[in-house]
Amino acid sequence: MAQQPSARFPFRPVAQLLGSNGPVHALAYSASPGTYILTGSSDRSIRLYNPSSTAPAPVAASNTITSARGPSVSTTPLPAGKLIQTYTSHAHEVLSLAVAPSNATFASAGGDRAVLLWDVATATTLRRFGASSTAHSHAGRVNAVCFAGAGGGDDLVVSGGLDGTVRVWDARSSHPKPVQVLAEARDAVAALAVGLPGSAADAEILAGSVDGRLRAYDVRAGRCVADAFPASVTSVCLARDGRTVLVGTLDSKARLMDRKDGTCLRAYEAGPRRNEELRVQCVLGGGERFVVAGDEMTGDEEQEPGAAGGAGGGGDNQGRLWAWDLLTGKVVAQVPVPWGSGSEARRKVVGRDGKPKERKNVVSCLAWKDGGFGDQFCAGGTSGVVTVFGH
Repeated sequence: MAQQPSARFPFRPVAQLLGSNGPVHALAYSASPGTYILTGSSDRSIRLYNPSSTAPAPVAASNTITSARGPSVSTTPLPAGKLIQTYTSHAHEVLSLAVAPSNATFASAGGDRAVLLWDVATATTLRRFGASSTAHSHAGRVNAVCFAGAGGGDDLVVSGGLDGTVRVWDARSSHPKPVQVLAEARDAVAALAVGLPGSAADAEILAGSVDGRLRAYDVRAGRCVADAFPASVTSVCLARDGRTVLVGTLDSKARLMDRKDGTCLRAYEAGPRRNEELRVQCVLGGGERFVVAGDEMTGDEEQEPGAAGGAGGGGDNQGRLWAWDLLTGKVVAQVPVPWGSGSEARRKVVGRDGKPKERKNVVSCLAWKDGGFGDQFCAGGTSGVVTVFGH
């Protein structure tokens, strides 16, 4: 019997994943039971970690935690998760990752306009869907990738990119052309989600676009339904039953939408939180009890007087993420995300005036274990260090 997720939000850092030489743009847990974590980085590499098999951190990392219940501070160094494998075939930054239900393969996409299908065990690429030299590839960077197929299989790979198209690829065929191209978007496709078999979104592909639309494609019926939002859609997280979807937009809000009639059931926002320029992810977690989102801001930049738990900035532009109760919309935790060991070189950046400046640790990517029903999640961004959170 599956373990029931805790009703408490798991806001305590338990491990850090080291090794990236640049910001982390993509995270994905392995399929159930979610033992491993994949990370995709701007250094063009994908890394596979076991977060539970840890070693002591090389440098002590501050473990300051701020929640709605009050601050709690610990200076215990975070242990480092075990790096198992590194995958290198992308020519540019890795922007999206998806793990097949069988855990035998995974898909990646990035700035080189290609979608790659990998063999986990051998660290080799099985297929390359599109490339700069083919007429069938995306015309720009690929922002999102996911698996689809009958019975929740991995026979189809779906990708969405800067060219505004969603492309469906046959993972079992050697034919270079996509089996379907969905080109209704009027701007870049930033996020994708696919309904699970037997859910209300079975055989549907959801695509969030910078044109402010969330399009739901019913592949079987050949129908497209679009919902309009007041800002660009940059994050899409479909509930397991397919009846609701969490949509993140560039107006600093996340919205829980009813799939049946397109109504907004709840909006999630916090005064100090900002998401107006970058693709910042939001996910459902804790058995879909919580909404979790990253932040473009840090506690050092802006504080809201009287906010639950305070800003917890720590004075070093460390990142932060937010968690809301799904039903009430109340903030349940504001969690600082440390820079982590080995990220010192990325804290400084030279400004346009030629002077060194402190860089923000923008928390842009999230993943929750077991599709939102596990007891752990991870967060990454500018620092290049992925922080794993648990109880």
